[in-house]
Amino acid sequence: MSFAELLERYNTFDAGAYCASVTPLQAERAIKKGRLDEFDYLALLSPAAASPRCLEMMAQRARNATRNHFGNVIFLFTPLYVSNICDNFCPYCSFAHHNRVKRRHLSAAEVRREAQAIAQTGLHHILMLTGESRKGASVRYLRECASALREFFSSIAIEVYPLDEGEYAELTASGIDGLTIYQETYDRAVYESLHMGGPKANFEYRLTAPERACRAGMRAVTVGALLGLADPLKDAWLSGLHAKYLLDKFPSVEISASFPRLRPQEGDFEPPFSVNDRTFVQYMTAFRIFMPSAGITVSTRESAPFRDAILPLGPTKMSAGVCTAVGQESGDATESQFEIADHRSVSEMQRDLLNKGFQPVTVDWNYILCRETVSS
Repeated sequence: MSFAELLERYNTFDAGAYCASVTPLQAERAIKKGRLDEFDYLALLSPAAASPRCLEMMAQRARNATRNHFGNVIFLFTPLYVSNICDNFCPYCSFAHHNRVKRRHLSAAEVRREAQAIAQTGLHHILMLTGESRKGASVRYLRECASALREFFSSIAIEVYPLDEGEYAELTASGIDGLTIYQETYDRAVYESLHMGGPKANFEYRLTAPERACRAGMRAVTVGALLGLADPLKDAWLSGLHAKYLLDKFPSVEISASFPRLRPQEGDFEPPFSVNDRTFVQYMTAFRIFMPSAGITVSTRESAPFRDAILPLGPTKMSAGVCTAVGQESGDATESQFEIADHRSVSEMQRDLLNKGFQPVTVDWNYILCRETVSS
């Protein structure tokens, strides 16, 4: 059964009513339970679990689970935007087709120049991003970019439009080994109201993209929802269930989740929901307790003080030295996709992690070495 089929079942369940019925005692029992099912996880997202006592219990268990599975390691990476040409009309994104922003599409030589500058910071893993346009950033173009990036990075992940399984296999063969793709919201009605035009209008095709990528041989896949577009409690719950489904079905794939919050962008879109820091911590620690061995990515959408404060509670991956515009090194950069909140450079991030007792890691996978080992 696909996750799309499971989601139809979950969407008929009133998660809000269930959470409202959870008592503090039930929440504490879920925190202490050895292995949680989906309703235990939902109990940890409930108002009852937001009490100071429960949050402290959740933080302690999340801290222990993170240390047991990952030690004090924080994996560092950075994004590289290579194109902001987009055919979608998402009101919450600066790159949306209707926004009057500067459009850039980097050539292979420009990608190489950007990559060289990033590599000088010591990072070995890169996340390549584009707008959602097959014409603007074809699969062939993505392969060409990967060829340029392989000279500088041991691992290349992508955050692009959804692809067919065969296309993911092409990219895997070209040296791309990771995928990040956010469903934005798991609420189909809200999703469809926000994506009235462009290829992103196909809810189910996007929803099943992570499965296609896993079948095609991607080593690592990250999923999540953009908190603030719809009921954040239900989106947090379904993000966790999506990650759990993928890990159960593809145990050899490194599955991670992220809980990005909306940030200011071009246009006048106002999020219908907000998620405060306390709630963010509740969602993140609940996911860590539910999935102790999964990765958790926390981006520069969050501020430096906040990212520092939550370090012990679950994160395993953080971005550093981030720019969300296209063409940073060329001196002709576009507008940013969104405003970042943590402007620390890679060296500043490494310094701050070390000062707090954490080990910053810039490489944990080498595509070329692994390919040579397998072939031999």
